Amino acid sequence: MPNPISPPTPHAAPQPAMPAAARGTIGRRAVLGAAGAAGLLFAGLRHARAAGVTLTLYSAQHQQMVKMLTAGFTKATGIGVRIHAGEAPEIASQILREGARSPADVYFTENSPELTLLDEKGMLAKVDAATLAAVPARYSAASGNWVGVLARENVLAYNPAMIAEAALPASLMDLAGPGWKGKVAIAPSDADFLPLIDAVVALKGEKAALAWLRGLKTNAQIFDDDEGVIAAVDRGTVATGIINFYYWARLRTEQGAARTKSRVHHFTGGDVGALINVSGAAVLKSSRHAAAAQRFLAYLVSTPVQTAIAQGDVDFEYPLAKGVKPNPLLRPFDTLQPPDLSMAQLGDDRMAARLLRQAGLI
Repeated sequence: MPNPISPPTPHAAPQPAMPAAARGTIGRRAVLGAAGAAGLLFAGLRHARAAGVTLTLYSAQHQQMVKMLTAGFTKATGIGVRIHAGEAPEIASQILREGARSPADVYFTENSPELTLLDEKGMLAKVDAATLAAVPARYSAASGNWVGVLARENVLAYNPAMIAEAALPASLMDLAGPGWKGKVAIAPSDADFLPLIDAVVALKGEKAALAWLRGLKTNAQIFDDDEGVIAAVDRGTVATGIINFYYWARLRTEQGAARTKSRVHHFTGGDVGALINVSGAAVLKSSRHAAAAQRFLAYLVSTPVQTAIAQGDVDFEYPLAKGVKPNPLLRPFDTLQPPDLSMAQLGDDRMAARLLRQAGLI
């Protein structure tokens, strides 16, 4: 896992360099389109301005999208946003260390377990009822203390020059078997891998999850992140790789359909490999600007914002606001067949991290 992140300075924290697969065309479009996108993002959201207020956003979401959204929010409301970015588990741990002294007003993250952890520790404020009502209740906290914003589907990337789709496993669990030695890539230290482990524990039990991870330890090529996994599959270094669909869509958009050699396989029948990851946001109880922070959550799930995200080529996640269609690269949300797991059943990542250590994967 990456090292814990140091506390933020009074100014916006410097952003780390993006992986190669995330630069180029997408990066240019994000920068060039940010100003124009802001107007669309916040059409209909122009409440009374609040000049002079600056929110501190602790973000573990993708930085291009967060920068675009916060710039538009500021343009529409007069509320500034100071971004402190990092990996989700480390940001959540930092909030716990800081406690009531945390400068964070909002936490926006890729996966639900870190929000569940902070909720369990009593760190989160109740989300406004109207904001919660904007998305289906199953994708937010049962407590009402965080709201689901976007969702991603887990898939198996594969290179058809190395393996036919018909030869792929029926279940993600099968990749731990001896027939898959050297044929699969994983990124166990990527925060997106943790909810998969939580899901295996919820569906199969702790012992089965540990056995699965030990099988992957034997079989898999290990990469630092999902970007590395999909790049390896695409260039033919390894036949298959466990990723979120998001990363394949980003790569395809970056290099073009004709140059993209990899494909994605969608697991069906409620298999754990089809897990839906939920990205969510919360207001900290310790926020010094609670009203402005609640406005930020409301804008994240508003129809104009979610529509703009879905229509862009920067983020390839499912909008959770009711009635908003996803990006055309994504399958219709109602055709996916994920396991029937609540956000609470996915836990808080602590067991997942322990099992990764036991399996020797981190």
